[in-house]
Amino acid sequence: MLLSTHKKYITRFFYPLMTCIFWLIQPKAMATVTLFSDTSSITTQIHALQFIEKKADLQQSKYWPNVHPIAFLQNLKKNIEHPLSLYEGSSTNFCGYAALSYLPLHNDPLGYLRFMLQLYSEGKAQYGKENFEPSKEVMQAAGTLSFKGELDVHPADQLWFLALADHFKGYVNFFDKHYDAGNENTMWASVNFGKFNRMIRKLFNYRVTAVGSDLIRPDIRDVFDYLSERIKTGTVALFVNNLDLYKKNHSKVKLMIPTHYVILLDIREVGDKIAITYWDYGGKTLQIVSPAFLKRIVFGISYITPKNIDAQ
Repeated sequence: MLLSTHKKYITRFFYPLMTCIFWLIQPKAMATVTLFSDTSSITTQIHALQFIEKKADLQQSKYWPNVHPIAFLQNLKKNIEHPLSLYEGSSTNFCGYAALSYLPLHNDPLGYLRFMLQLYSEGKAQYGKENFEPSKEVMQAAGTLSFKGELDVHPADQLWFLALADHFKGYVNFFDKHYDAGNENTMWASVNFGKFNRMIRKLFNYRVTAVGSDLIRPDIRDVFDYLSERIKTGTVALFVNNLDLYKKNHSKVKLMIPTHYVILLDIREVGDKIAITYWDYGGKTLQIVSPAFLKRIVFGISYITPKNIDAQ
């Protein structure tokens, strides 16, 4: 993906490709329905909500000066009550971090909440195997991001995404490792396929079986059968070419590279088509696609299971 070492060229050519773009699509090309129901664990959700109620007197953090404690708690509470409402922000490269957020918000909201509160209050915290101590620039930026849609008023999400991007690095971040204003839109925040899977392994108690890559599609004859079997026993994340997924003109030639992560929630055969339901930040999306189209847009498949369940 890094075809040149010239930073100016990379900035002009690759930043737009790595931005998670949401386009409307024509009904003739694909039927799309957005749904807004949650499926989080009720028990752990209740425990997390009980815990956050005890933090009503949270004081302003000296580490995160632009994140107001009341807005911070309100944002966390919304994420716990409605985990599918989490939104990566318009024109950002936070989609990889938003996608992995599906796991703690649905399966361990209390663990997520404790980490966020400690990071806010102490400026550092441990999550899984990783010790987070965000840079001063990131701490100053959280709560100030603007023109990002709903993310503008979600300071806790800004803190979470920025902290993850600051901590984890992949080869796509090689030329831009230090946060500067506006870097949420650049390669600084981008997530390649290997980095995405590594973050999940490091942060959560999951096994990740990954097929595919950043440039070459997985060598799977029947993608529908492969996904259908794995979604029965685990969480499935897809690394897709969203420029193709949302494009308005299917006959128009585009560069075929993956740019976006989604969580597959359901997959069914509908005649000679395939109905896929996935979480795409803010809600569920249902699309009817052909088997060939599905195979063409999927570059990476992450099959995520608890470590006490054998991966297939």
